[in-house]
Amino acid sequence: MAASGCAAVPLRGLALPLLLSVLTLALTAPSGASAAAARACTYTLRVKTSCASPAARTSDAVSVAFGDAYRNEAHAPRLPTSGPRALERCGTDTFRVPGPCGYGVCYLYLRRDGRDGWAPEWVQVVQPGPRAPVAATFYFGDPLPDGVWYGHDRCPKAKAADADGEHAARPATSTDAPHASNSSASPRG
Repeated sequence: MAASGCAAVPLRGLALPLLLSVLTLALTAPSGASAAAARACTYTLRVKTSCASPAARTSDAVSVAFGDAYRNEAHAPRLPTSGPRALERCGTDTFRVPGPCGYGVCYLYLRRDGRDGWAPEWVQVVQPGPRAPVAATFYFGDPLPDGVWYGHDRCPKAKAADADGEHAARPATSTDAPHASNSSASPRG
């Protein structure tokens, strides 16, 4: 009995520092959602300009923001339109957009600033995956309103706040990059 009592004394001396170390590791270890956000991904964005787009080739500034239900958001403040056929009527353009890795793109918003009245037909986001890329396509077809974040939110959490989640126009209060948060500058509001 005395031997087991003696063995416990040195263990008690180590128990508190060991417990503190374990708690520190547990509190600072990233959760599953934040671990994905820490990884960087490059998304492929395919944009089909509608054949009904008013201008043959737009000079409008077009921005995009997309992400998942966990608020991992990628943003391109202005898609390049300087190429010889960029955002041309009836054309399909491909862009690379860096951002945090996510868990399936479920929302996408576009913003158009300019006089041309550019109209996308659809936008497809291809997210790199562990086994195979995963694509999400969002359909538009109409000219975008000027100076407003406009798009689709098919995220499960957004359904309770927005009954249909489709084509929800959001007033723009800032020209800064939108972030999927509770700020009023966010396309997800």
